[in-house]
Amino acid sequence: MSSFKENMAEFIEGGVIVAIEVGLGPNGELCYPSFPTEERKKGEKTQEKWETPGIGEFQCYDKYMKKDYKNAAKKAGHSDFDLSKQDFGNYNSEPEDPKFFKKDGTYTTEKGKFFLEWYSNKLILHGDQILRESNKIFTGLRVDLVAKVSGVHWLCKIDSNAAELTAGYYNLDGKRDGYSPIARMLYKRNCCLSFSCLEMIKGKNSKEHSSLPEKLVKSVLSKAWKEGIEVIGANTWEIEDANGYNQVLLNARPKGVNPKGKPEFKLHSFMCLRLSKTFFNEKKYEMFKKFVRKMHADLDYCGDAEMYPHEVESDSAITTEEILAASTETHASEPIGWDKVTDAKVDG
Repeated sequence: MSSFKENMAEFIEGGVIVAIEVGLGPNGELCYPSFPTEERKKGEKTQEKWETPGIGEFQCYDKYMKKDYKNAAKKAGHSDFDLSKQDFGNYNSEPEDPKFFKKDGTYTTEKGKFFLEWYSNKLILHGDQILRESNKIFTGLRVDLVAKVSGVHWLCKIDSNAAELTAGYYNLDGKRDGYSPIARMLYKRNCCLSFSCLEMIKGKNSKEHSSLPEKLVKSVLSKAWKEGIEVIGANTWEIEDANGYNQVLLNARPKGVNPKGKPEFKLHSFMCLRLSKTFFNEKKYEMFKKFVRKMHADLDYCGDAEMYPHEVESDSAITTEEILAASTETHASEPIGWDKVTDAKVDG
């Protein structure tokens, strides 16, 4: 990061580079590599690649993670919490296959809860350590630091939320909040949250995988805004019609345009991904231009553009204990109110 800062100083100081996404894991995301899309070697054997909607695999089998878990269990007085012979399944298992994720399975026991808390906390502390260093390096510069969280939207209808758990998000409806601790950590480190799935609609993008993308987006964005951090949105798949753009616009301003000023909740910005060969054909490109204008609430000029990006400041005084405690604070679990449809449709 220091090298990047030195070599790109001209562009950062000149306002060409206004945001820097800090790589925190696979695809730059703060998550474990629990769902690899390519085959990998495990010893002399080749592991099959993950395919939707497999549960993925926990990533804590090397000697360092095993030792850390053993020490953590011993320190907590749980030396008997040995999971070395536990059936966790494999990348493409279904949630009800392995004993750990079955209904009333190991994940609901004290042993399972201790493991999942340790596993998710290791991920959060990993992100915290890297962002602490990035904060030091870029302090004083006008550039937004960005951390990306993975949109694990499949198997969200299943009680265990198995895919989220293996990715490192200890998130169980009404029981455990997997995203508020991450949002609080990002607030401490003066970072924006980047999250995808904003165009996804249940049944249209994900018919058979117990997927709840809209619910997930509402949950993650709500927790970020409640913790006081900016959100950068993105699409997961190519946006091909008005429905997709309208869904993004709804998530960009959940309570619509505010005629008296800024909306209470709004996206910092949006990254339009998956540009295909057909993106610039006349019909699609015209719709995209309407989308851009609607994102700006039909305004010709952004009067406060000079306010972006923000200057990187020193860390807040939030402690690690306060960050991790956010997982059990029930008030953080309820999403903010969302309008049923956007008031700025591209086809309205």
